[in-house]
Amino acid sequence: MAIKLKTKLSLGMTFLFIVILVFGILGIFYITKLKNDANKIIQNNHESLVYANHMLQALNHISTDSSAFKTFEKNLNQQESNITEPGEREATEVLRNNYEQFKKSQGDSELLSRISNSILLVSEINQHAILRKNDVAQNTAENAIVVLTILFTLLTLVTFTFVLNFPDVISKPVRALAEGISAIADKQYDKRIHLDQKDEFGDLANAFNTMAEKLDAYEHSNIAKITFEKSRIETIINQMKDGIIGLDEKRNILFLNVVAENLLGLKEKEIIGNYAPDIALKNDLMRILLVTDNEQKELKIYADNKESYFNKDVFSVTNGEIMIGQVIVLRNITPFHELNEAKTNFIATVSHELKTPIASIKMSASLLTNEKVGLFNDDQKELIHSIVEDADRLLKITGELLNMSQVETGNIQLKLQPVSPLQFIQTALHTIQFQAQQKGVSLQIDNYQTLPNVIADQEKTSWVLINLLTNAIKYSPEKGFIHLGCSINATQLEIFVQDFGRGIEEKYLPKIFNRYFKVPGTHERIGTGLGLAISKEFIEAQQGQLKVSSSFGEGSRFTFSLPLA
Repeated sequence: MAIKLKTKLSLGMTFLFIVILVFGILGIFYITKLKNDANKIIQNNHESLVYANHMLQALNHISTDSSAFKTFEKNLNQQESNITEPGEREATEVLRNNYEQFKKSQGDSELLSRISNSILLVSEINQHAILRKNDVAQNTAENAIVVLTILFTLLTLVTFTFVLNFPDVISKPVRALAEGISAIADKQYDKRIHLDQKDEFGDLANAFNTMAEKLDAYEHSNIAKITFEKSRIETIINQMKDGIIGLDEKRNILFLNVVAENLLGLKEKEIIGNYAPDIALKNDLMRILLVTDNEQKELKIYADNKESYFNKDVFSVTNGEIMIGQVIVLRNITPFHELNEAKTNFIATVSHELKTPIASIKMSASLLTNEKVGLFNDDQKELIHSIVEDADRLLKITGELLNMSQVETGNIQLKLQPVSPLQFIQTALHTIQFQAQQKGVSLQIDNYQTLPNVIADQEKTSWVLINLLTNAIKYSPEKGFIHLGCSINATQLEIFVQDFGRGIEEKYLPKIFNRYFKVPGTHERIGTGLGLAISKEFIEAQQGQLKVSSSFGEGSRFTFSLPLA
């Protein structure tokens, strides 16, 4: 029959309680017995000796002191009430008879002698009783010592054995369980606990073994699954055309795919686990990849026997809010780069080829307006005017496309030289004069006659200023005005064009210089959205800056700067 742990503890505590109870009861019993024996000696025999002694003293003074009779009589009465021993009653009665006779014939010396002998007999009887009772008390004490010593020895041995063995009932299974739990914590799932106990500890050991078996099976199934997933991920990564580098939280190299190996000129097995900055000391590309630069830059790397282009992306791997690693991806954008170059070359070719026939169309339409060719009615003149406007628009678009092709290929052809701002300002004003008059827009122009020379390309700077003034006229209200101003600092000349039209919402300002971007809500149908982007590129190519400030509903201010000559 299985004994539960609670029952074992209860039995152990009950045993200790019984040991304490038995020893205590026996001790109390013998102590009480010794006390009773001592009381008998003191209360009975000792008092009789006191009475006898008092009677002897009174007897010695009875002939000279009349109060001695009272003392004798009193102690004799007390003695008669304290008879406890065999023969004591007869001796006391003899004492009483002799005393009564003496009272009748006082002065009889023989009676005094018999009274004295009777008192001595009572005293002797009680003295013998004291000795006998003392012997009894001694025997009781000796028996108590023997019994309690034997009992104490037995109980001590039993209790000592219990104290030595009973804790093992608790500590042994607890220790086994603690060792098992530590093994599981160290992922030793083959650990088992063997307890031949049919109590709660036995149940706990069985539950532990079941848990360990399931963890062991789960671990082995997970390892197989993880190994399979690792192989599959490695295969996928190695099949990718992008270079991939994995780093841990300490920037040690975890893996490289085949593309990254070829780009870096390194083998994964040779550098895996190494500190990436140490590798960067001897590898230029690794050094570039480890630079924490938020600005996305295009990298030109010789790969696949040709110059290739890559974008670097860095992804942080996190566990909750803790970063546990990084993945650097080199995206191969060479095909897109080649397509972009083909597109740029196509646009440049088509724009260049279109420019000549469009110019011819414009010239022919202009010749038709000459009265020497012939007279036209109003409808015909309107058609010719539309042809001229469309030709101008096409020339502007093809010009912008040609300029953009220069910007995209990085082949902006500049003729930088000291130039007087007077030249490109007058060119721009002359060009937009007719457009401003048509809309009734007036120009407020600061004095520009005495401005110092700047280092610039006159043609492209004129183009930029014309584009800014044209936009200002376009977005100014009828009968409005535009402010063209300038300022000089230590190293630069700044020229600004400010209109007082609808302005630009703040959310669109960061995109205003993007290619093909048009502010929503302007209903602009003419133009490519390239003018401001090209203007920015032209100004920056001349070591200047183009910037904008605007408040919606109050107008916009475009400012460009050029270095002083």
